[in-house]
Amino acid sequence: MNSTWRVLRIYAAPPVLRMLWLGFGSGLPLLLVFGTLSFWLSEAGVARTTIGFVSWVALAYAVKFAWAPVVDQLALPWLGRRLGRRRSWLLAAQLVVIGGLLGMAATDPAADLARLVACALVTAFASATQDVALDAYRIESAPAEQQAALAAAYQAGYRAAMIWAGAGALWLAARADQGAPGYHPASWAFAYRTMALTMLVGIVAVLLAPEPVVADGTAAPATDRLRVGPANTRADRYPCTRWTDRPRHALARFAGVFIGPLADFLHRHGRRAVTLLALIATFRIADIVMGVMANPFYHDLGFTKDEVAAVSKVFGVLMTLAGAFVGGALAPRIGVLRTLFAGASGAVASNLLFALLALRGHDLAFLVLAISADNIAAGIAGSAFIAFMSGLTDIRYSATQYALLSSMMLLLPKYVAGFSGLYVEHFGYVRFFCTTALLGVPALFLVWLVARQARAAHRD
Repeated sequence: MNSTWRVLRIYAAPPVLRMLWLGFGSGLPLLLVFGTLSFWLSEAGVARTTIGFVSWVALAYAVKFAWAPVVDQLALPWLGRRLGRRRSWLLAAQLVVIGGLLGMAATDPAADLARLVACALVTAFASATQDVALDAYRIESAPAEQQAALAAAYQAGYRAAMIWAGAGALWLAARADQGAPGYHPASWAFAYRTMALTMLVGIVAVLLAPEPVVADGTAAPATDRLRVGPANTRADRYPCTRWTDRPRHALARFAGVFIGPLADFLHRHGRRAVTLLALIATFRIADIVMGVMANPFYHDLGFTKDEVAAVSKVFGVLMTLAGAFVGGALAPRIGVLRTLFAGASGAVASNLLFALLALRGHDLAFLVLAISADNIAAGIAGSAFIAFMSGLTDIRYSATQYALLSSMMLLLPKYVAGFSGLYVEHFGYVRFFCTTALLGVPALFLVWLVARQARAAHRD
């Protein structure tokens, strides 16, 4: 009873509850510029080739490491003085996300696709910036012993937002068109305006949250080696707030933020670094490339928005969470690399199930089977892959190295995914899903090779 009460007290603590709502605001925009958007474009009659290229908007999440040092080191000139460095970036990013979503709601892709893509790109850029700022806020807002609870609350809020942005947006659009056949842009406008309004949850959380503090009571600073200006000044409280710092300071920050962590990774792992980076770059390519065409595929097979919302967006997310639990339980027992191999094998098999679904046509029971297999495999592989990448980082550079590795994990798959619509147009869905299954085979070989190199290094 006492242990249960201690757990409840941990998760009822104000910092943890705040992170739940901040996580919701962070997770909301992703599907609105990716999966949900692809369903909207498919219903609007946009060609599958174009839908594939539009998915490149999500590359903003893969390259966010490029401007992460700016978010980390610089306070916004006006908001920073009033809210603090972390909260000012969070609030600014959230406001831009709302503006981008409202811009998308005001645009019919059938009439002005370029404007919709521009608004989606703004939304994705702001959303990725929010993620960077929130990662820093979470790390700085509580001691190490509370980080696990904060991370759990963040993940819970993030996943809840994905259900709302996926199933919720489709459900709202279906309710707005009242089941009338054909394409109704007003129903999608209503759904996206509602999503923009929902972002107020994150804004309220930011305004009510305190700025992270350090032992001396000041706003949490950047690392000491990157400070400029005399100590005990406002530049010390808001490091690098002068946007016109001398070039040598900018070069020093660049070397500290990028070159040092990368050089450390290559030095520690030696020749194995090439194999490790190849595995990271290719491990998720099968499910990410397949994912771009998933919603257009459901639409082309005649599944309704309500069916997709219930099976793919709600049931699918729950299966992902179940898979993550299984992966978390398997990794300590059979090892991280064996768990990675199991998850990657499941991803290959689930892509073949989608190929069979393409042959069967509108079969709701088989859709449930395919989505269950795909999401369970993704959950198993995802939990193990996070542990794998975390184990590769050095504690001195953990945040930067993990950001670089996670960006590398997304960069190649999301680039290749842009051509998925073009492939479907030329070869059809059956061959497409068979090809995405083949794309997962190199990852299986690389997991085996990494395990072999690890055994050889252990013997030496």
